[in-house]
Amino acid sequence: MQPVNKGGIVIKNMTNKIGESARDHGFNDFKWINPTEIVTGYWVRTKCAFGCPSYGRKACCPPQLPSLGECQNLFEEYRKGLFFHLTKTFKDPKMRYSWSRGINQKALSLERDVFLMGFHKAFIFLPAPCNVCSECRSEKSECGNPSLARPTLEAYCVDVFATARKFGYPIQVLKGFGEETNRYGALLVE
Repeated sequence: MQPVNKGGIVIKNMTNKIGESARDHGFNDFKWINPTEIVTGYWVRTKCAFGCPSYGRKACCPPQLPSLGECQNLFEEYRKGLFFHLTKTFKDPKMRYSWSRGINQKALSLERDVFLMGFHKAFIFLPAPCNVCSECRSEKSECGNPSLARPTLEAYCVDVFATARKFGYPIQVLKGFGEETNRYGALLVE
């Protein structure tokens, strides 16, 4: 990342500071990426529409989100980002909800910390569907926490399988809850 000039003071090593913050929030497995290398596809949105029970029922899910072209445009506005990887095995499928809530809260805290470092464009894509509220509204205009609501990569038409593999991470279709899951998120920085 290039040094950033803030009010005459050149700040160097921001990637190190952001990396430290990511680790402090529990995100230890990440890579710096160019967000324009994120793979998107309309098929991802189609899978949301025809296969996901949250489609049309959550403010951070399609169809409440931008089109494929608009999603691609967002990634093109950034030069740097963190692509992060999390693993978890759930003995009980219900455990994933509390785990997801905790991970998402850490991700939102990371985004805030990076924003406060001076990166006003910082934006996080959650590794699990937004569950900030106990009851999610189906319309963005009715969202109970619009300042905290964030989408997943999939909601933004990201082919997570192709993207994870492109950046050298493992991912596979799971056949049951006893298998280790690979979750991915991204923090767009600048």
